[in-house]
Amino acid sequence: MSNKPRISRLTAIITQLQSKKIVTATYLAEKFGVSVRTIYRDIRTIEDSGVPVYTEEGKGYSLLEGYYLPPVMFTEEEANALITAAYLIGKNKDQSLVENYENAITKIKSVFRKRQQEKSELLAQRIEFRYNPENATTSKNLIKLQTAITDFKLLDIEYNSLENNFTKRTVEPFALYSTNENWLLIAYCRLRSDFRVFRIDLIHRIINLNENFTPHKMTFKEYFEIVYFFVIKTFYIDL
Repeated sequence: MSNKPRISRLTAIITQLQSKKIVTATYLAEKFGVSVRTIYRDIRTIEDSGVPVYTEEGKGYSLLEGYYLPPVMFTEEEANALITAAYLIGKNKDQSLVENYENAITKIKSVFRKRQQEKSELLAQRIEFRYNPENATTSKNLIKLQTAITDFKLLDIEYNSLENNFTKRTVEPFALYSTNENWLLIAYCRLRSDFRVFRIDLIHRIINLNENFTPHKMTFKEYFEIVYFFVIKTFYIDL
């Protein structure tokens, strides 16, 4: 990345500013293989060109709220990556993710140059994934849960465990992860007064209570460290 022409780097920096809430000079320097001092000069150049970059002291840079750039153009390799990702996500077992990504990729394709569109159509005919060959759908709530996580919305869920125990829970959604072809919801369960993990294909109903909960002062990484410590501690006590 260090040999990237400056004009291309400036364009890429603007794209980063447009796609993230805030970006640090250190992050940009590492991403593009240049010094932090070079990034400072790049930001000044971008500002001088009329792009309204907002500098938050001690934190980083962002674009002024409400400012939008014209749609970006994709390289052939980037376009191919998007088409490949579309097929991967198309095999996902959550219907809401598949439908929303299909809508998004259609909008993205609309900004492809004509030659890119032709090549993407050809590539689409030459890709196949054997994962989930029957296109089985086991859930449809992933996108709804993602929104609840980012909006800190309290949910009522009806859950039927693998042991066939049916319960109603009020939960504070915290995070999502995928393992063994299943999406899992990590949430603070008010019934158990602790964090619990729910397979989303076993959630039969979700009700948004239109009530916000106080965000948990913990990162996803910290959650896993706490869980790991608890498992190890329990293991040694049982010995």
